[in-house]
Parts: sequence; C-alpha cells; structure tokens
Amino acid sequence: MLTFYTNPMSRGRIARWMLEELGQPYRTQVLEYYTTMKAPDYLALNPMGKVPAIVHDGKVVTEVAAICTYLAMTFPEAGLMAEDKAAFFRWMFFAAGPLEQAAVNASFGWHPSGPQEKRRAGYGDLADVLGALTGHLAAHDFVADGRFTAADVYVGSQIGWGMQNGGIPANAVLQAYWARIRDRPARQSAEALDNALIRENQP
Repeated sequence: MLTFYTNPMSRGRIARWMLEELGQPYRTQVLEYYTTMKAPDYLALNPMGKVPAIVHDGKVVTEVAAICTYLAMTFPEAGLMAEDKAAFFRWMFFAAGPLEQAAVNASFGWHPSGPQEKRRAGYGDLADVLGALTGHLAAHDFVADGRFTAADVYVGSQIGWGMQNGGIPANAVLQAYWARIRDRPARQSAEALDNALIRENQP
C-alpha cells in the first residue's frame, strides 16, 4: 500500500496525477500548512515539513520529480518509465532544476541581469530555459520515447501550471504539447479528487 501525503493546494497535485496514472491503490493523508505539516510525526518522515511525500513499503520519497521517477521504476507494468533513460532523466531533472528555479524566480520578480548574474544563477534566465525546452518539444511530441511517460507528468505539469498562472510565457510549441497531455483520464481524475478536497475544506 502507498500512503500519499499532500495538500490539494500544493505540488502534490502533480504527484496525484502520477498516482492516478499508475492505477495502484493508495491512501491519501491531507496535511495543512503550518500545523500538521510541521507536526513531529510528519517531520520524522520529511524534515522539510512540506508536501508531497509518499511512503511505500516503509520507504519515504519526497520531491515531486523523485516521486514520479520512483513510482515509474517501481511499477513498470504501468509503462511510465522511458526506455530512453538519457532523455527521461535529462528533462526530468531539467524541469526540477532550471525550469522550476527560473519560473519561481521570475514569479517573485527577480531576473538575472547581465552575463555575470546569468552565469551565477546557473540556468541563464527564463528565456534561455524556455528556449531549450521549446527546442526539444518542437522536435518531439513527448519528452522521451515518442510516447507519454512519467517525465510528461512532471514536465507537463510545470508547463501547464506556469502558462496558466503567468510564470511561463506561452508559445505555440508549449501550448501544443500541453494540449496533447492535459485531457488524459488520469489527470482529469486527479484534478477532480483534489478539487473536491478544496471544496470540502472551504469555510
């Protein structure tokens, strides 16, 4: 049995999509910011005091990219691990590092100015990051293998959320990629479950 620690207003929505793609039973434990996420029993699992996290067979996995990768490798029958491991890991970690860092920094209003700051940031700037990702997706319908994998859950979620909320400027390539994956039944199921949790907890 899998236990899934989350909050419907968090990156746990990405992990939920991955879990729904698996088709495996799992138990959801909803945690609240500043209270149950910081409680001693949860901090013993994740000292960062944030979600999501999963526990599977006594093993704790945190960080969404790690969760998606672990689940894809642990449940190969779901077909979510790519044969092209180079592309899978390259773009999974690209999204977990440069893409998320650049998008979050931009959402806070910080943009590297000039070559020296771009070098120190490690990712250049948001335009550099999106240029690299757009180039890959212009030549490939999916992140790896020419088909949907766990990398698309993670990379696609970053793109979809970013375009919807303003952190990632939309372009035709990214919009077309998101359109290819956003209506998957597992994503729709995950959205419905998390949206129901939000409604249940509204005052």
